[in-house]
Amino acid sequence: MELKITLNSPEATAQLATAIGRGLSAGDCILLSGDVGAGKTHFARALIQSRLALPEDVPSPTFTLVQVYEVNADTEIWHADLYRLSDASEIEELGLTEAMETAVCLIEWPDRLATLRPHDALDITLTATDVEEQRILTANWSHPKWDAQRTSWIS
Repeated sequence: MELKITLNSPEATAQLATAIGRGLSAGDCILLSGDVGAGKTHFARALIQSRLALPEDVPSPTFTLVQVYEVNADTEIWHADLYRLSDASEIEELGLTEAMETAVCLIEWPDRLATLRPHDALDITLTATDVEEQRILTANWSHPKWDAQRTSWIS
């Protein structure tokens, strides 16, 4: 399935990220693609902050590669930025393959996953337009769990 949504502001992007985040549970993986500056980290940050019990800083994991957030007693969110990885074996060293089964994972630059890409992931691509701060979000999925959730994404 594919869904395209025009987001006219950073606030609209954050609202959609929050809506998607409400339905996530352990084992769910969102793969975030787009050019540098397309809004991947903004989307991830808004989603993570919407799930935290207490507000905290959500930095980009560009240099740390992975940031982990405890959402509740039994759920973590892993936010990974794979841009700087040169080989898929580094993904296993980070513990990301296990996290894709036990945590909510938000993965920027998912092309670096190669064969480790989860088959049931939600693919989100953010694309800047010629209109300032406007983005087109394209969501693709094949697993039926996302069909059930998509109605809550659009209000």
